[in-house]
Amino acid sequence: MWIGFCLRELLFGASNSAWEFNGLKFFNRGMHGMSPARITRKERPARGHVHSRTTKKNLLTLFDYSPEEIEQLLSLARKLKAHRPFADPKSFAEKTGVLIFEKPSLRTRITFETAINELGGHAIYLASDQVQMGKRETVRDVAKNLDRWVHLIVARTFFHDTVVQLATHSSIPVVNALSDKFHPCQALAFGLTVQERLGTRADVNIVFVGDGNNVCNSIMVMAAKLGWRFTAAGPRGYKPDPVVVGMCRDIARSTGAKIDIADNVAAAVRDASVIYTDVWTSMGQEKEAAMRKRRFAPFQVNEKLLAKAPRGVLVSHCLPAHRGEEITSGVLDSDNSIALDEAENRLHVQKAVIVHLFS
Repeated sequence: MWIGFCLRELLFGASNSAWEFNGLKFFNRGMHGMSPARITRKERPARGHVHSRTTKKNLLTLFDYSPEEIEQLLSLARKLKAHRPFADPKSFAEKTGVLIFEKPSLRTRITFETAINELGGHAIYLASDQVQMGKRETVRDVAKNLDRWVHLIVARTFFHDTVVQLATHSSIPVVNALSDKFHPCQALAFGLTVQERLGTRADVNIVFVGDGNNVCNSIMVMAAKLGWRFTAAGPRGYKPDPVVVGMCRDIARSTGAKIDIADNVAAAVRDASVIYTDVWTSMGQEKEAAMRKRRFAPFQVNEKLLAKAPRGVLVSHCLPAHRGEEITSGVLDSDNSIALDEAENRLHVQKAVIVHLFS
């Protein structure tokens, strides 16, 4: 497929043929207007414009990628990881990516800056107080200005609509590095880690324990696309978005996946391949912290819960973890845990995403 072709050209030397994909167009398959991802545009660059591409591609949600494209991204990430750092393709050479972060980060910032650097580019980090999108300047105006200067926008925002607006009002690729609705890069890193441990053709059963948040949504979308079984187990009132659940179930009809919502976490993990959890209180929900601790207490991933799952069940967390709340240190630091493997794989899947966006 085309990602494999690009990798061969980049890693092992280009052939005499040009890189053209004239029959390949990318149309929005997003969720009812939530994502204008991978809009195809034929635009004449404005005076002074630094971009010559004619195809606009984004990563806003995994809804916008086919099962084959997701598998290709994961395959490319494995190859980039295996060849690092000796044969990294310079897909981003002499280009600049701007990281706009409304939320603090360790893994997301370091892995994106490293990915851009290893692909030959330069990263600029902008914290929220430096930009103040929607306050000091509209999101549209920020996008229009960045469009004239840089080649890539990586956005970590409180609201998904901000990422959508950045993509709508710019002609350069936009990557969702986290929003309140989706966290596609985290899901891709998890998918790569699962395939490393269980194989690419494994019958995977994921149980997400806790809040039906952005990470839950994105892992559920990926599971639906890849034909995996996915169960979200959490307290009432904190289930995943029913619109996202419905769309995933629609996808599952054609991929063989199964999407379930459960109240009984002990029963849900009985035949789990992987147990996943995330913080009970996300950034921006601090006022709800005390109430959430009470509601989520029965859904802690601890040694007692692991005893109800198959021996050797994998456990992961997107990090940072609140040890002693959603997960115990004994579980997070156990041999079952793949959380650090997943954190490492953020780098490799994000490199694959950038290669994809600029190939």
